[in-house]
Amino acid sequence: MTDSLLVEIGVEELPAIPFLKELPNIKDKWSKILKNYNLDSSFEFFYTPRRLIFLHKSFKLKQDDVKQTLCGAPTAIAFKDDKPTPAAIGFAKKCGVDISEISKCQKGDKEVLCYEKNIKGKDSKELLPTIIEEFLNSLEFGKSMRWGDNKESFIRPIRWLGALLGSEFLEFERFGVKSGDFTYLHRTTSYEPKNYSSFEEFFKLLSEGNIIYNPAQREEIILSQFKKIEEKHSCTIEIDEELLAEVVAITEYPNSAFGEFDKEFLALPPEVIITSMKEHQRYFPTFKDNKLSNNFIVVTNSISDDLSLIIAGNEKVLRARLSDGMFFWENDLKNPLNPEPLKSIVFMNELGSMYDKELREKDIALYLNDKYKTDDSQKVEEAVMLSKADLVTDMVYEFTELQGLMGYYYAKKQGLDEKIAFGLKEQYLPDGEDSLLPSSDFSALVALSYKLDSLLAMFSIGKIPTGTKDPFALRRAVIGVYKIILDRGFDFGFDDLKKLSKNYKEFDFKRLEDFICERIVGFYDINPSIVWAVLHTNEKNFLNIDKKIKALLVMTKKDNFKEINSTFKRVANIVKDINLDDELKVDEKLFSEESEEQLNSYYKLVNEKEYYSFEEKLEALFGLKPQIDNFFDKVMVNDKNEAIKQNRKALIANIYKSFKAIADIKEISI
Repeated sequence: MTDSLLVEIGVEELPAIPFLKELPNIKDKWSKILKNYNLDSSFEFFYTPRRLIFLHKSFKLKQDDVKQTLCGAPTAIAFKDDKPTPAAIGFAKKCGVDISEISKCQKGDKEVLCYEKNIKGKDSKELLPTIIEEFLNSLEFGKSMRWGDNKESFIRPIRWLGALLGSEFLEFERFGVKSGDFTYLHRTTSYEPKNYSSFEEFFKLLSEGNIIYNPAQREEIILSQFKKIEEKHSCTIEIDEELLAEVVAITEYPNSAFGEFDKEFLALPPEVIITSMKEHQRYFPTFKDNKLSNNFIVVTNSISDDLSLIIAGNEKVLRARLSDGMFFWENDLKNPLNPEPLKSIVFMNELGSMYDKELREKDIALYLNDKYKTDDSQKVEEAVMLSKADLVTDMVYEFTELQGLMGYYYAKKQGLDEKIAFGLKEQYLPDGEDSLLPSSDFSALVALSYKLDSLLAMFSIGKIPTGTKDPFALRRAVIGVYKIILDRGFDFGFDDLKKLSKNYKEFDFKRLEDFICERIVGFYDINPSIVWAVLHTNEKNFLNIDKKIKALLVMTKKDNFKEINSTFKRVANIVKDINLDDELKVDEKLFSEESEEQLNSYYKLVNEKEYYSFEEKLEALFGLKPQIDNFFDKVMVNDKNEAIKQNRKALIANIYKSFKAIADIKEISI
């Protein structure tokens, strides 16, 4: 039998960011715990900042009865001269029955003792309090807190609990709170608990009490309000998806209001104003004619039609924040960018100061500039040596997320070259999966220098990521380097890294190579064996690695690739004991079969031809399949005559070697 189940967990306001990080796991965790108790069923999940709600419209009232088969010792051990041994007696005792009730069954290739036990399912109402407790304890928000006399902890104090199974409220106590038949409405509506007797009445009560319990509906309401504001004030609201998720998570009845700040603050860089709004106040910036305007949107949790006091309060708070920003801005402009103060900022104990880091980055940048002839070396050096100078400004001290960007604005105010300014602005790009890349070769050099030094420096002192831990974001640095190289078409690879590594404390360079290769494999959203097949060729150049991977991918998508690849894997297996670095001479005078001559002739044509892409060459090499199949059908490679045997192996090895110049075919698993 089934009936409805409503569970509500009432809390003090949940902090948005840690809650949103755990939000994707909540439904899975609830479902998994129910499944462990054999009570899994479909459900709906809703939340507001003050409650978590689970609704099952069809929930088992009782666990299913199950049969459990217990297995014991093999019968050869359990009985001796038809009498039970201690092993059999112990098994019967464990099952709680007489030895006469123990039977025999087959387990694998042995006959063993067995006993089939009927386990009666428990009533759901007995299990649900424990299930709710397990669920709450499974949630991971980072920090948690205790309140009152409780030994248990949670992200915020739990204030009420409700569990309605059918028409029966379950009575239990968890986290120092006794369950009940009540809920709470929007605080503006009432502070008193409100009773209900069914899940339909519960949701009606919330709706009438100004609780919009469905987060999807709250988001829809906010976006609808935004649209009306845009139409009324002829503006465009910048919708940050993460910020939108936050305001959805912190409101039970979202009500959007249009605020204003003094136009004089528009003299600040737009990012300073937007950061002040978003990061500190959760405001949405507005734009007019594609320029930041002196207005903002605040999403309140008020049900009032008159939001004037709320708007005035938020305008006052923002004015104070922007006044601080203006002070920092004007004060920083009095002091031109200068790398000297960086000498007092420690980068890492073993690696010196931030100034020392800039010196290492400068050497890398000059090496790259000499190789790619990007710009005047003096200009490159100036850009790198000023790249971290904004770290000592008041603005970046207050808004750390604006580092690099503030360097750009200060450089422009100082009248520095536009390339240098953009180099400072784009030095950390790409800084995320969907991030933009540096917009010029010059900026790319500055960005590469920063990332390459971080990699080489950290590896030189043994700060290598392990498991999921990567405190210095070295995995992101590798992907950033790889993306920039491919985007700018720079001729760069492991050989360049090896040269650069000589300026650092000696370390195991092979570990760095392996680390980079693992990141390259993860970069491509394709069968990993395709990427490894290319990396196992010992290709050093990043551009060529990418081209070879893409060429091989095209070939693997052909309908008959599995059949083709099986032939060439056989080629690889036959010559696995041959050193491909040796000179593989083929003596045509030792050919005794037409298939040998034919394969050699076709291979020479393929090998001597000039190709304009790796894809074209792979196509030609894979085209040797008919001749290779004919060769294997007609010829015994391991001939009794040692000279003929080695000659045939050399022919096959040459073909494999030509493949391996692009990809190691034996590594491909499709």
